[in-house]
Amino acid sequence: MKRVVFLVGVGSLLGLFSFTSVFERVLSSDDPAYQEIVDSYKKPIAEWPKPTIDEGVEWNEMAALKRDSLFFKKQDEPEVILGKMLFFDPKLSKSNQISCSTCHDPEMGWTDRRTVALGNDHLQGMRNTPSLYNIANRSVFFWDGRANSIEEQAKGPLTAHNEMAMDVELLPAKLKKVKGYKPYFEKAFGDDKITYERIVGAIATFQRTIKSQPSKVDAFISGNYKAMTDQEIYGMHLFRTKGRCMNCHNGPDLTDDKFHNIGLTYYKRKFQDLGRYEITKDANDVGKFKTPSLRDLLNTRPWMHNGLFDDLTGIVNIYNSGMHMIDPKPEQKTADPLYPVTDPLMKPLKLTKQEVQDIVAFLESLSGSRFKMRRPDFPRE
Repeated sequence: MKRVVFLVGVGSLLGLFSFTSVFERVLSSDDPAYQEIVDSYKKPIAEWPKPTIDEGVEWNEMAALKRDSLFFKKQDEPEVILGKMLFFDPKLSKSNQISCSTCHDPEMGWTDRRTVALGNDHLQGMRNTPSLYNIANRSVFFWDGRANSIEEQAKGPLTAHNEMAMDVELLPAKLKKVKGYKPYFEKAFGDDKITYERIVGAIATFQRTIKSQPSKVDAFISGNYKAMTDQEIYGMHLFRTKGRCMNCHNGPDLTDDKFHNIGLTYYKRKFQDLGRYEITKDANDVGKFKTPSLRDLLNTRPWMHNGLFDDLTGIVNIYNSGMHMIDPKPEQKTADPLYPVTDPLMKPLKLTKQEVQDIVAFLESLSGSRFKMRRPDFPRE
């Protein structure tokens, strides 16, 4: 099987690569040079080949997730217990039929497996439901970054007319009528006073405990070099180099927590979504959406802000194309300041069909979570 690869640095065919320049070679999977690339990752991550990063891009190296040894202990903390009940309780919605877990279901990767969310009165939202995995690590929330804390994020669905549609001024009184909640508020906060801020705070405290479990990639980074296949390792190499993926997907959760227009804003078409611009009103933000984490992505499909994609091969092929089909000409941008401009980080990658499959193999190896949280009992009256 022939492969077109980018090797960085020149030495002997079997020597170590210095990774200081780029040239093209055609390799087969049984070629010694191919195996040399794979072996170059079977060492501490500080010694790995450096990723391909564009000038000016701030990035962090990949890192292994550790299993949260305190997870079950945290689940027994009074505020977490209360927050979990509130998260799963449909009484927090206007209709008494929708809970936070309606869209963030632990059995579905803390999302809903829908293209877009479905809420109050069966109204659809515009965007795909983000997963809550590792939400405590995020600095901004929602696809457009309109919330700056988990508490602020938790407030959004409660009030949205097409989600839970609750009048939050009435919510504390509504829960006060449920006598069974009072002891839980007292254990969590020292008294049984029920307030909106305490409700939101408890939900946020529970959400901070939702974390990915280590994957094959984490085991590999931690020194178990048999945890990944050669194809997965080689796919990781392509992800880091020729695929240029780490310009945006870097760090422990493989996200830069920033906003980019990757060419899927569908400007002036059926699926138009102006993204970050709706929050900032800055024309430079048209079509920008927050970079999602790649952790547990097999558990969180479909993908992208609009949920229109559920095939990893198709997504890698989208990036392979470069996505610069709608860039405006100068006169178009002058006539229409909101005409979206695709991020310059997006470039044609010239990945071969086999290389696309190698990257897909790596992406699939990032899913490790199998634990399915049981729905808690919550006070009925």
